[in-house]
Amino acid sequence: MTRVPPSVISGSTRERHKEFEAEALPHMDLLYNFALRTTGNVDDARDLLQETYLKAYRFWNKYEKGTNIRAWLFRIMKNSYINRYRKETREPSKVDYDDVENFYDSIRSSSTDTNDLQEKFFGGLLGDEVTAALQSLPEEFRTVVILCDIEGLTYEEIAEFLECPIGTVRSRLHRGRKLLQAKLFEYAKKQGLIASD
Repeated sequence: MTRVPPSVISGSTRERHKEFEAEALPHMDLLYNFALRTTGNVDDARDLLQETYLKAYRFWNKYEKGTNIRAWLFRIMKNSYINRYRKETREPSKVDYDDVENFYDSIRSSSTDTNDLQEKFFGGLLGDEVTAALQSLPEEFRTVVILCDIEGLTYEEIAEFLECPIGTVRSRLHRGRKLLQAKLFEYAKKQGLIASD
């Protein structure tokens, strides 16, 4: 594969690349955290993040400068996740030749301890019970709870991301928190956070 010398890249392409880096890349950690909580799997989260950024770069000319970049990126991620889910449910399980070829490497890497600092940090952020309770929420509630309570997005940002009114965001957040509270009541008692009767 031949590389294109930097002198051949047009000035407009360089400018587009700089704009994209400056505006989109600072939100990568936030999007990764959301992808990880949505997919529940490190590899799937990384794939979803990569797909999101590839699409965002490809359609960078569609982004209206000065609007909410995080909501735009989240919308791309949400649509990518939905499309991937639909595709997986339509297609039966397939075996990829590359997977077979790299079988030994995958076994070896799964048996070794990971040194990925980010994975270690975020993997232990929520207890197993809390993570399981969060994952068990219906998607529309789980998404709002994650975006608001874990990622710290505003109601306006969430409404823009979900393409729904702010009142709907508030309603889903309230219901999602109530469902989560009910699911975690026994866990809280065991942890001594709530006095036992």
